[in-house]
Amino acid sequence: MSHYRRANTAGGCYFFTVVSYRRQPLMCDEIFRTAFRQAIQRIREQHPFIVEAWVLLPDHCHAIWTLPKNDAHFAKRWQLIKQHVTQQCKHALFNPALMTASKVKHQESTIWQRRYWEHQIRDENDFNNHMDYIHYNPVKHGLVQQVIDWPYSTFHQKVKQGIYPANCGAGFQEQAMQCGES
Repeated sequence: MSHYRRANTAGGCYFFTVVSYRRQPLMCDEIFRTAFRQAIQRIREQHPFIVEAWVLLPDHCHAIWTLPKNDAHFAKRWQLIKQHVTQQCKHALFNPALMTASKVKHQESTIWQRRYWEHQIRDENDFNNHMDYIHYNPVKHGLVQQVIDWPYSTFHQKVKQGIYPANCGAGFQEQAMQCGES
């Protein structure tokens, strides 16, 4: 069994990529979005964290979180979020044809990929690059032509806050947006 080393800096800021099992395009379904939103709200009540940025795509999501100063337990938060979504969506999104012996052994659903990618944000430049990456991702994947056209991200909040202009990323091809504050 592999033992993965994860960053564990209390109060750290982290970038995450979380993927659906076998890249199923279910994350933008209304039932998933609703359960995901509820899970985040519920878990933040018990285990606070700041959502700096987020984007939800059909088969994966990216996020940047900042944890409280005395807390480094993002893994527990992801575990609880995944459990909540699974419980809320299992009747609609469970696919028995995708069950494997390993999934049965680990009592997993067919909604989530087992692991996720995490990266501890090092500095302001790293933060800005990941923020741009998150918001530009729907364009990168060909889901929309302009960043503002994708409804499932924090980009719209960032425009209202004056962090990004509304036309940020328009016309770019396979490049980072690079229009946030530097």
